[in-house]
Amino acid sequence: MIGDGMTDLLSMTLSELEEYLVLNGEKKFRAKQLYQWMLKGEKTENMTNIPKSLGEFVNKENLYYIPEIERKLVSKIDGTVKYLFKMYDGQMIESVVMSYEHGYTICVSCQCGCRMGCKFCASTIAGKVRDLSAGEILSQIIAAQKDLGIRISNVVMMGIGEPFDNYDNTLRFLRLVTSPDGLNIGARHISVSTCGVVDKIYKLAEENLGITLSISLHAYDDSVRSSIMPVNNKWNVDRLLTACSDYFKTTGRRISFEYTLIAGVNDSEEAAVSLSRVLKKYMKTMPLHVNLIPVNNVEERDFRATGKNAAIKFMQTLNQNGVNATIRRKLGSDINASCGQLRREETKNS
Repeated sequence: MIGDGMTDLLSMTLSELEEYLVLNGEKKFRAKQLYQWMLKGEKTENMTNIPKSLGEFVNKENLYYIPEIERKLVSKIDGTVKYLFKMYDGQMIESVVMSYEHGYTICVSCQCGCRMGCKFCASTIAGKVRDLSAGEILSQIIAAQKDLGIRISNVVMMGIGEPFDNYDNTLRFLRLVTSPDGLNIGARHISVSTCGVVDKIYKLAEENLGITLSISLHAYDDSVRSSIMPVNNKWNVDRLLTACSDYFKTTGRRISFEYTLIAGVNDSEEAAVSLSRVLKKYMKTMPLHVNLIPVNNVEERDFRATGKNAAIKFMQTLNQNGVNATIRRKLGSDINASCGQLRREETKNS
């Protein structure tokens, strides 16, 4: 169920859809026909092999909705595409499609807004309105593939919202998107990012999904991390990195650490040395990788990005201290492709 009690068809597995349609007087085989059309984002009137009565049932009694493209920005530099999508209830979310040598990657949102309060992020300024259903997360991929005429092969859950604050829908989405009956995107091509919701890290470890877990760390100690990430007041660095260590022991899956470089806050050479020490202390034998991300300029914030030379020095210091680090290539710089800012503009103007 979603919103006002409608049945969300895209949140169903094929077997669930089969059972649902049979209970409503349809033939079981109609479910696969309907499912295949929905995964293409096709309107019911264009589903040529289903009866009109089924199309009417879908439209009147259920939610089957592919997001409308409210705004679409295409980078002239690297072809990155940023979407502002309108959902069924008028809420706005963002998705970004990036092109790499290995294929297309989409960054999807999991909530309308975010309540985690990270000080450097545009997505959280107005707080959280609601969670997205599993089907609504999936629909972003469907809408982008339909619009661009491509197959997306990689997914990152790093858009608007905290995936572990919407854990059940995130988990269902992951099972849907990897299903051979669905979009069939391999688990190893999916990355889920969390700001450090520790209890859900332990829960995910038991799911045996094979995805990549990314941790938005952004500081090596509680003083700095709590000042920019309120979540640290509940789950501090010790508890977070202990959970990461336990996750690796349980799953054998390497964790990626994200570190936003903010000038004068967390980007000193001493910070790099301390970061390397704390990661090696907790993660021990796990291969370490830190993804360095110069902070994005957000109108309502006064944080500044670390300069290029300082960022390179930070990376080199980590590497010299036994921690593999890279600086994330900034894609779509001419369209402000980081998530949250288009939605923020729309919110302010509405």
